[in-house]
Amino acid sequence: MAKLIYILNGPNLNLLGKRQPEIYGTDTLADIEIRCRQLAQAQGAEIALFQSNHEGEIVETIHEAREKAAAVIINPAAYSHTSVAILDALNAYEGKVVEVHISNIHKRESFRHHSYVSARADGVICGCGTEGYELALRHVLSLLG
Repeated sequence: MAKLIYILNGPNLNLLGKRQPEIYGTDTLADIEIRCRQLAQAQGAEIALFQSNHEGEIVETIHEAREKAAAVIINPAAYSHTSVAILDALNAYEGKVVEVHISNIHKRESFRHHSYVSARADGVICGCGTEGYELALRHVLSLLG
């Protein structure tokens, strides 16, 4: 059975390609999913991509990942800076976790410089555009062996 990797996306990421392309680029979440699915399949893995604008749904999906996924790649978006609930859910998850940010959060407003999720992440990729998802997937696949 192929390794399953969850790719979780937080609020407003459903607007990728339309929202602030000067910051987030023109790729859509569907574009990212296609590239990640191809990469995963080439490595004998599978992905399941989720997006929600609701914190509780993200928490529930992390809980689900405890039983189903070998790893979680998460772009918590604005919840990075506010959600202890997402951090707590990730702390209850025993698999590998990689945090992704499309923009370099350290070059943006000061409130974006801290991420609660980073305290749990096995790796953090930021500022690499949407390619960061593929970098995260490659890293997770190497961690899983």
